[in-house]
Amino acid sequence: MSARPIKKKYIIIGSIILLLIILRLLLPYIVLRYANNTLANMNGYYGHVQDIDIALYRGAYQLNNIYINKLDSATRKQTEFFKAQTIDLSVEWRALFEGSLVGELELFSPKLVFTKDKAEIGQVAKDTNDFRKVLKDFMPLKVNRFEVHNGSIHYVDSTSAPKVDISLKNTYILARNLKNTSDKKEKLPSSLVARANAYGGDLSLDMKLDGLAKEPTFDLTAQMTSANLVDLNDFFKAYGKFDVSKGSLALYSEFAADNGNFKGYVKPIVKELQVKGTEDKHDPFLQKAKETVIDAAAHVLKNPKKKQVATKVNVEGRFHDSHTDIMGAVWEVLKNAFIEALLPSVDNEIDISSASEVPQDEKKGFFKRLFGGKDDDKKKEAQEKEIKEKEEKRKKEGLERFKTANEH
Repeated sequence: MSARPIKKKYIIIGSIILLLIILRLLLPYIVLRYANNTLANMNGYYGHVQDIDIALYRGAYQLNNIYINKLDSATRKQTEFFKAQTIDLSVEWRALFEGSLVGELELFSPKLVFTKDKAEIGQVAKDTNDFRKVLKDFMPLKVNRFEVHNGSIHYVDSTSAPKVDISLKNTYILARNLKNTSDKKEKLPSSLVARANAYGGDLSLDMKLDGLAKEPTFDLTAQMTSANLVDLNDFFKAYGKFDVSKGSLALYSEFAADNGNFKGYVKPIVKELQVKGTEDKHDPFLQKAKETVIDAAAHVLKNPKKKQVATKVNVEGRFHDSHTDIMGAVWEVLKNAFIEALLPSVDNEIDISSASEVPQDEKKGFFKRLFGGKDDDKKKEAQEKEIKEKEEKRKKEGLERFKTANEH
């Protein structure tokens, strides 16, 4: 072989390598321009990305310092809606090794803001198709894993006096197996966990779900502990026209959904509530009167042993026709105040089988609830006994797991 063909061969190889290097250097700018063009032409929104990093070795790229604002079509004024320090989009290698080509989405320090009359939850929900289109443009693979680090969620009302800004901070979310790439025989193969700080309290949510079901199918448990109500005074002043000088809020809930049905409960517990404090002495007379009435009502409905106001609201029905048992909530308040305190924990009484068939409630009058017959009392005692047994079993299993972990 002559020297000329060999030289030509190396020239071709070198040219290809040089072309790949140039393409790699230009790729972030090409993708950045495409991303900003896409974000600038969203219907009802405007967004921008400051920088893009590409990591070909792991099949990923990162959007740095991204924001998406709600855009007023008439005034062109923008309202803060979403921003994040970094969004990482990549191939999920674990699923790839299991034979599924899917993606994972990771957000660092994201902030989501819902604003009254401008970017409310209901309005944003109607725009989900636009967001799905943008996500599909940025991530052609179906997202199987989703993770959020150090996020915050806000609800803002700038029209109220004082201005309301309630939030969850230090939020962590992890959703796995959303496209059911593993555990395919499980009824609820996907999972979602969330943790957040809420005004000195901790919020936790655990959910098993079927992400591919035609109708919502899930089993959810959530609780919030020891949120300081004093920190929510702007909210109380704006919407209730009163403020709190002392008190904490705990919230426990379970919900399940299957076959278009859902069933669950919400159990809020307020402890050591004081509405009228010494700092209110300069308030107008009507304001003092209102706070005195609220404070008196709280004391009337307070359990003397637990020093708490609590109720349990049962909610069940179909997704097109929900029903909240309001009289049941009133009954639980009175029952808690004068008979017993609600246990400050989830009741472990709702699971996926609870939602399979939602029975029609027997319609009872208020006084029948309050002064039920012996049959009602026996039924209630049996239910309470079952709940306590489940709670004791859960604690026992937790203790056994703890002992086993220590032994290892």
